Amino acid sequence: MNTNDIESEEDIKQLVDHFYTKIRKDELLAPVFSAIIKDNWDNHLHIMCNFWSTILLYSKKYTSDPMYKHMAMPVEKKHFDRWLQLFEVSVNELFNGNKAEEAKKRANNIARVMQSMKNNSL
Repeated sequence: MNTNDIESEEDIKQLVDHFYTKIRKDELLAPVFSAIIKDNWDNHLHIMCNFWSTILLYSKKYTSDPMYKHMAMPVEKKHFDRWLQLFEVSVNELFNGNKAEEAKKRANNIARVMQSMKNNSL
């Protein structure tokens, strides 16, 4: 098990890159993400690094509203479950510590809130 916690921008980038490598190979999630992101993965990864940096390191690099941007995505409970599973596996493969645990809790809350908002908008 890795004994390093999430402590820096480099750690955030490593996590985001590792996680989205899994997303891009996943048979359930890859088509959903690819249809929206198309060939703009570098930009998306940069935005995600800023998002998680803001959440975990309090960098204030991300100032947009992630909920609004995700409401139009064609996703169901199975997509949220897989997203969360891949995120938790990614964190566990790379990190161990308080920030790693916080990242998993935050991801769980994000998935729960987005799924709830998605369900209430139907």
